[in-house]
Amino acid sequence: METLTIYFDGRCPLCLAEIHVLRARNRRGLLRFVDVTAQGYRESSHGITCDAALASIHARLADHTLLRGPAVFAEAYRRADLTLGAWLLSRPALQPLLAFAYRQFARHRHAISRLAGPLLLRIARRIYP
Repeated sequence: METLTIYFDGRCPLCLAEIHVLRARNRRGLLRFVDVTAQGYRESSHGITCDAALASIHARLADHTLLRGPAVFAEAYRRADLTLGAWLLSRPALQPLLAFAYRQFARHRHAISRLAGPLLLRIARRIYP
């Protein structure tokens, strides 16, 4: 299985909670993480603008295939051995619903993160110290 590079918002507590869990579960080393808000992030090195990455989660496979939205989570969970999540997020029948739900989430991500992100990050850090 090839490596997946995930581009994430390091200023978003909800995003950090998700990344914390994925890092902890990355036992096979199949996930790489790039914080698009980090000072050293260069769009030209990755081919993904910071604005695009902040609007919707992006990831890139080792063969340079670019993924966006729910597909990122399905592939990330597969590599992190979170098999039930990967299976659910990859069901063809669920794709329209997942795409719609993710668009709504992405549109309101900052408000959701302010409300739930800090708590979820604390929980993630407790479960995966």
